[in-house]
Amino acid sequence: MATLMDGTSLAARITAGTTERAAEITRRTGTPPCLATVLVGDDPASATYVKMKQNRCRKAGIASRHVPLPATATTGEVVAAIAGLSEDPSVHGILLQHPVPPRVDERAAFEAIDPAKDVDGVTLRSYAAMSFGLPGFSSCTPGGIMRLLDEYDVELAGKRAVVIGRSPILGKPVGMLLLGRDATVTYCHSRTADLHAITREADVLVAAAGRPRFIPGDAVKPGAAVIDAGCNPGNVGDVDFDSVSRVASLITPVPGGVGPMTIAVLLAQTADAASGLLGR
Repeated sequence: MATLMDGTSLAARITAGTTERAAEITRRTGTPPCLATVLVGDDPASATYVKMKQNRCRKAGIASRHVPLPATATTGEVVAAIAGLSEDPSVHGILLQHPVPPRVDERAAFEAIDPAKDVDGVTLRSYAAMSFGLPGFSSCTPGGIMRLLDEYDVELAGKRAVVIGRSPILGKPVGMLLLGRDATVTYCHSRTADLHAITREADVLVAAAGRPRFIPGDAVKPGAAVIDAGCNPGNVGDVDFDSVSRVASLITPVPGGVGPMTIAVLLAQTADAASGLLGR
């Protein structure tokens, strides 16, 4: 049976360190690190995520500011709200809860975030910096995945890594981070032919397709490290946990694997921003 990659415990340790740093920043400057969240519309799941992030901020000694916008907001109104936060010196990090309503140009909204406050790693500048190994903020979920791989001493140099999914905030950036660590990276997606033949070659498999139990055990290389970044209804991941855990050497559970790491990295990068640090 595969060893579970415990994201909950690692995230707690990272957040404990962030809490100490936030307290030190507050003592030194008289102002705590501040994360601003922008929510467009009233999607219940998005509202729940924002509240959870606010609660985690409070526990870590990070101030939070919430900017709610109506579902009728235009791209210009969202961009203006984010630009105002970018110019506000009391705000250190900005998070636009996504997805946004279809009428809003999400990319334009992301690009209104000052890269020095892009603690969610969503701007083009952050992506480019991450891809070239330059100082900048990683996308939070990919950054959390890399920390999990390091925690469990997963060798990446020279290994075959397969990423299922090509979203701009998960699949694409995690592939670039793996490439930066000298893995040989293959991206798979909805048009990939003979997907399972490719996944069977992966020493490290990252499943981020958004399809429940999409990868069965017979599609996994024996001894592989499997990162399940899926979050589907019913707390079901993108891999079939029962069958894959009998083949892999390491696997992330859902919940308790990648999810807690995303929040931990977000808080850590907010503290970095408040310290004037850009980098992973």
